Amino acid sequence: MSNLNIPNVKTFEFTKIIGFENIEFGNYIIIDDFTLIYAKEKITIGNYVHIAAFTSITGGESVILDDFSAVSQGCRILTATDDFKSFGFGNSTLDNKYRNIKQAPIHIGKFSIIGANSVILPGVTIGEGSTVGANSVVTKDLEPWGVYINNKRVAERDKKGVLANYKQFQDNPDSSVGSLFKVKSYHD
Repeated sequence: MSNLNIPNVKTFEFTKIIGFENIEFGNYIIIDDFTLIYAKEKITIGNYVHIAAFTSITGGESVILDDFSAVSQGCRILTATDDFKSFGFGNSTLDNKYRNIKQAPIHIGKFSIIGANSVILPGVTIGEGSTVGANSVVTKDLEPWGVYINNKRVAERDKKGVLANYKQFQDNPDSSVGSLFKVKSYHD
């Protein structure tokens, strides 16, 4: 199953990590097949984090994925993009003086969930407990404990319920991890 030897982190045959030395891994992390992480700067992945298949984390700036966060299938976490509104006309084949690059860190807060096929653009902070609906494009910071479609807050997340469930999790440490971490399979 795991193609990389990272304690308490499950990766798969087609997980691709570039810049391994720039990543700080917590415990009980799952990084699915066909995920690309390109770490030119520091990336911190907290405890109990899931990064689902076909996700990419790129751009050359730092990223923080706090404890219990999840990035669903097909997401793009982009710490750098080209802005074509003004002088920039090129792409990665050109020297940066011909490009208008926006580059900034991204922070995804504790208990946050990013829905499938969403894009998080440079400089965004996803507040603690927030959820982002599938196919969203997030261009600005999102306040804690909201349910968002793109940048629009459409509902409140059940903070009290999540934290009560978290308390139960803390009170039962022997049963806190998922089955993937409990049993060794013949693929390990």
